[in-house]
Amino acid sequence: MSENVADEKIDLRGVLCPINFVKTKLKLEMMDDGQVLEIALDDGEPMRNVPRSIKEEGHKVVAVEKIDDGYKIYVKKS
Repeated sequence: MSENVADEKIDLRGVLCPINFVKTKLKLEMMDDGQVLEIALDDGEPMRNVPRSIKEEGHKVVAVEKIDDGYKIYVKKS
Protein backbone atom coordinates (compact mmCIF):
# COMPACT_ATOMS: atom_id res chain seq x y z
CA MET A 1 0.00 0.00 0.00
CA SER A 2 1.29 3.44 -0.87
CA GLU A 3 2.29 5.92 1.79
CA ASN A 4 1.93 8.75 -0.71
CA VAL A 5 -1.21 10.83 -0.42
CA ALA A 6 -2.74 12.40 -3.51
CA ASP A 7 -5.37 15.13 -3.75
CA GLU A 8 -6.41 13.88 -7.20
CA LYS A 9 -5.81 10.69 -9.22
CA ILE A 10 -5.73 9.94 -12.92
CA ASP A 11 -5.22 6.54 -14.56
CA LEU A 12 -3.51 6.84 -17.94
CA ARG A 13 -2.52 3.23 -18.45
CA GLY A 14 -3.27 2.31 -22.05
CA VAL A 15 -3.20 5.95 -23.18
CA LEU A 16 -0.64 6.74 -25.87
CA CYS A 17 1.93 9.56 -25.94
CA PRO A 18 1.49 12.50 -26.18
CA ILE A 19 -2.18 12.25 -25.14
CA ASN A 20 -1.22 11.04 -21.65
CA PHE A 21 0.78 14.24 -21.05
CA VAL A 22 -2.03 16.41 -22.45
CA LYS A 23 -4.50 14.77 -20.03
CA THR A 24 -2.02 15.21 -17.16
CA LYS A 25 -1.52 18.88 -18.01
CA LEU A 26 -5.29 19.52 -18.18
CA LYS A 27 -5.80 17.80 -14.80
CA LEU A 28 -3.00 19.86 -13.19
CA GLU A 29 -4.54 23.07 -14.55
CA MET A 30 -7.70 22.34 -12.53
CA MET A 31 -5.72 21.86 -9.30
CA ASP A 32 -4.32 24.38 -6.82
CA ASP A 33 -0.59 24.97 -6.32
CA GLY A 34 0.83 22.56 -3.76
CA GLN A 35 -1.71 19.83 -4.43
CA VAL A 36 -0.48 16.36 -5.40
CA LEU A 37 -1.67 14.42 -8.44
CA GLU A 38 -1.24 10.63 -8.61
CA ILE A 39 -0.79 9.44 -12.19
CA ALA A 40 -0.84 5.77 -13.22
CA LEU A 41 1.31 5.23 -16.31
CA ASP A 42 2.48 2.36 -18.47
CA ASP A 43 6.17 1.47 -18.51
CA GLY A 44 8.23 2.50 -21.52
CA GLU A 45 7.55 5.66 -23.51
CA PRO A 46 4.92 7.09 -21.09
CA MET A 47 7.29 6.70 -18.11
CA ARG A 48 10.17 8.26 -20.05
CA ASN A 49 8.22 11.22 -21.42
CA VAL A 50 5.52 12.27 -18.95
CA PRO A 51 7.76 12.89 -15.89
CA ARG A 52 10.25 14.84 -18.02
CA SER A 53 7.49 16.96 -19.57
CA ILE A 54 5.97 17.62 -16.13
CA LYS A 55 9.32 18.90 -14.84
CA GLU A 56 9.69 21.11 -17.93
CA GLU A 57 6.31 22.66 -17.02
CA GLY A 58 7.72 23.58 -13.58
CA HIS A 59 5.99 20.91 -11.49
CA LYS A 60 7.81 18.50 -9.16
CA VAL A 61 7.76 14.70 -9.31
CA VAL A 62 7.79 13.85 -5.60
CA ALA A 63 7.63 10.04 -5.81
CA VAL A 64 7.64 7.14 -8.25
CA GLU A 65 6.12 3.81 -7.28
CA LYS A 66 6.29 0.56 -9.30
CA ILE A 67 2.93 -1.20 -9.57
CA ASP A 68 2.02 -4.54 -11.20
CA ASP A 69 1.23 -3.13 -14.63
CA GLY A 70 3.25 0.09 -14.73
CA TYR A 71 4.04 2.96 -12.42
CA LYS A 72 2.38 5.55 -10.24
CA ILE A 73 4.02 8.95 -10.16
CA TYR A 74 3.14 11.65 -7.68
CA VAL A 75 3.36 15.23 -8.95
CA LYS A 76 3.22 18.36 -6.80
CA LYS A 77 1.70 21.24 -8.74
CA SER A 78 3.81 24.39 -8.78
